Amino acid sequence: MHQHDIDYARIAAAINFIKDHLQDQPSLDEIATAVQLSPFHFQKLFTEWAGVSPKKFMQYLTLEYAKSLLRNADATLLDTAHATGLSGTSRLHDLFISLEGMTPGEFKNGGTGLQINYHFAESPFGQLIVASTHKGICHLFFVTDKQQAIDNLIARFPKASFKNTTDKLQQDALSFFQKDWHQPDKIKLHLSGSPFQLKVWESLLKVPMGALVTYGTIAKNIDKPSATRAVGTAIGSNPIAFLIPCHRVIQNTGRLGGYMWGETRKSAIIGWEAAQKNS
Repeated sequence: MHQHDIDYARIAAAINFIKDHLQDQPSLDEIATAVQLSPFHFQKLFTEWAGVSPKKFMQYLTLEYAKSLLRNADATLLDTAHATGLSGTSRLHDLFISLEGMTPGEFKNGGTGLQINYHFAESPFGQLIVASTHKGICHLFFVTDKQQAIDNLIARFPKASFKNTTDKLQQDALSFFQKDWHQPDKIKLHLSGSPFQLKVWESLLKVPMGALVTYGTIAKNIDKPSATRAVGTAIGSNPIAFLIPCHRVIQNTGRLGGYMWGETRKSAIIGWEAAQKNS
């Protein structure tokens, strides 16, 4: 296991402890003890990862914080000038991510004729597998088991050709995790999905970093206000972790709800993004 994964495992354990004891507002010493580190080393590790102290991070995991973000969600997403005034870490993903659907043949025929490059990489939230066609990123998943990750990729595109290598498309996508959002290269996505799924995923790209919205808001934003359940299914099948920010969609009660890669990781990403936005 890489050091990066070991560090994230400790962060994840700390976040679980914080979530389980949120009402008690655990002290630094209590959280550090739970992850078997000294208070000094835990504070250093956590602050290097999140950019804020564990105490400040706790604020971003509270129900009250989530509800405060949801109150402004509709205005943020439905404003025709939604990009105005947003800069730095708050800029919208759709300013620098372009999404293209695969052709009906590529989509229906399991990737016939596609050459897919794949590569394992590190992120603040654990190891990733990233895969690309000649047009863009087609698959970005968090990894717990490398062979299973490869098997899952092949299952999505059973008739494609695969090569374990990195390329510029992948590097552009992974650069986002370096927290340099000032002048990013255009990140290109090449996705297999139905027209409805593509519409939902495009809508997710308009949710700013550090914001949270509900499934109903996304349904309203694509002019399908009664399709909340279908929207939830489309969000749950998102093939691009983090860059298509399905983690920013939560229940209308302020509860986080499900996440393909686990609720702890969802909490970690939401809190991490809030820290970047507010730092």
